[in-house]
Amino acid sequence: MERALAEAERAALAGDVPVGAVVLGPDGSLLATGHNEREATGDPTAHAEVLALRRAAERLGAWRLTGCTLVVTLEPCVMCAGALVQSRVDRVVFGAPDEKAGAVGSLWDLVRDRRLNHRPEVVHGVLAEECAGLLTRFFRGR
Repeated sequence: MERALAEAERAALAGDVPVGAVVLGPDGSLLATGHNEREATGDPTAHAEVLALRRAAERLGAWRLTGCTLVVTLEPCVMCAGALVQSRVDRVVFGAPDEKAGAVGSLWDLVRDRRLNHRPEVVHGVLAEECAGLLTRFFRGR
């Protein structure tokens, strides 16, 4: 989560919402990183999770990220939760909950919906105060 927080800081420095993500391989090695780049790219899908998943798939040469873990500072939204299901990651770890748009337990629980063909393990609240604090400081500054 500390590496994801460092990625979130990079987003904040670029003027984007400070969310950072990393993808770990089955052996725990770092496969890819990402941070929000919507402002920099003008791409509404440039969320930290989506970028990290894309980069991990590119590095592995496969879209199935079986055995991998995505670690992200903020609970994923519906788009990112859908990408987690589609990429077949085994585990998602997040820091701060998102009561307004969270799709991994707060507002919705897309990743654990029994109607879907894949349901990753969810670990929440990892360094939650640090993750939430970064977001709070960013939005206060705006």
